[in-house]
Amino acid sequence: MSSEPGSKERRHGEVDIALPQDFDAGVYFIGTIHTPWKRRQDCPKNSVESTDPCTIVVNAPFADGLQDIEACSHLWVLYFMDQAARNLIVQRPSHYDRALGVFALRSPARPNPIALSAVSLLGVERSGHAARLAVIGLDCRDGTPLLDLKPYFASTDVRAGAEVSWHKSRKI
Repeated sequence: MSSEPGSKERRHGEVDIALPQDFDAGVYFIGTIHTPWKRRQDCPKNSVESTDPCTIVVNAPFADGLQDIEACSHLWVLYFMDQAARNLIVQRPSHYDRALGVFALRSPARPNPIALSAVSLLGVERSGHAARLAVIGLDCRDGTPLLDLKPYFASTDVRAGAEVSWHKSRKI
């Protein structure tokens, strides 16, 4: 059993790696995401299955960056899955019949556990210098650190014909 965050017994075909001693870059957590899910296993499988309202709290020093965000119907939310294993490089999801490379999956277990969800923006509430966004479409546990927010542009973010061939042919 690994001592990495989020470590667990590995499934047949899964592979761990030794991670570098030092990080290459630093990031600022700009806020916190609040969801109804306290544990990772309670979260929706993916953000498209999520219909529960969630709250994104943007910390005071970054709140001015929300200027004009109300004009966006949808946002990209980038967040840090801080409880995920970081050393699992080949995984075998329980709902697939084979192991796959981490970069072919959207699993939170990855060297840099950065997640991305397209959300519907329901509203913005400002109080003092901090701000809260009401959204639908997240799949993370309560207390997840927020990395970034970006506008979702249907004109450039949708790719017609995009596919993942192993996903279409999987055996469930």
